Amino acid sequence: MSDHPKHAAAEHEVHDLIRHRWSPRAFDPARSVSRGDLLRLFEAARWAPSSFNEQPWRFVVVMRDQSPAAWDALTASLSPANRSWASAAPVLVLAAIRLALERNEQPNPLAWYDAGQAVALLTLQATAQGLSVRQMEGFDREHARRVADVPVGFDPLVMMAIGYAGDPDTLSSDKHRVAERAPRRRRAIGEFVFENAWGRLYQREDA
Repeated sequence: MSDHPKHAAAEHEVHDLIRHRWSPRAFDPARSVSRGDLLRLFEAARWAPSSFNEQPWRFVVVMRDQSPAAWDALTASLSPANRSWASAAPVLVLAAIRLALERNEQPNPLAWYDAGQAVALLTLQATAQGLSVRQMEGFDREHARRVADVPVGFDPLVMMAIGYAGDPDTLSSDKHRVAERAPRRRRAIGEFVFENAWGRLYQREDA
């Protein structure tokens, strides 16, 4: 992959998969994603760590070309802003979490954290395969629960659009087109990593 504005300008050396991972809104509507490629993403998620190895995450996959009715139903749960661009992605995935531990049916306070780790591995695997993933909080969870038959005991967590990054000029929103081309920015390490106590800067030994 060649560098472009969305590749992270890392201050310290990291793996290229981390530098190259980003979340586009523009997807190529002409390029589908095979079941085999999707299974590799979920295999990556499968091996994420979780408290007591509970693996509280579940995924409902809908492929636009193969299941148009299910696609339309799940897409309808998205906010209008998300629907405006996500409809070009070939795959939508609803992630849900089990709220109680299977081992004793007590609340699992780490379910959200563990599901995040599974999705993080999924997105890195997608990057390795040349795919892009954009996660969405903006959707009607009860609508998604209903159309995807999410059972009681599980909570819809996030929606993901998966596919190949497309041309930002295809986006209907000026704001989205500008954001698609803008360099990525993150807090400096000194703002969130402390040594020995909160607020004490963690820095290189030779600093």
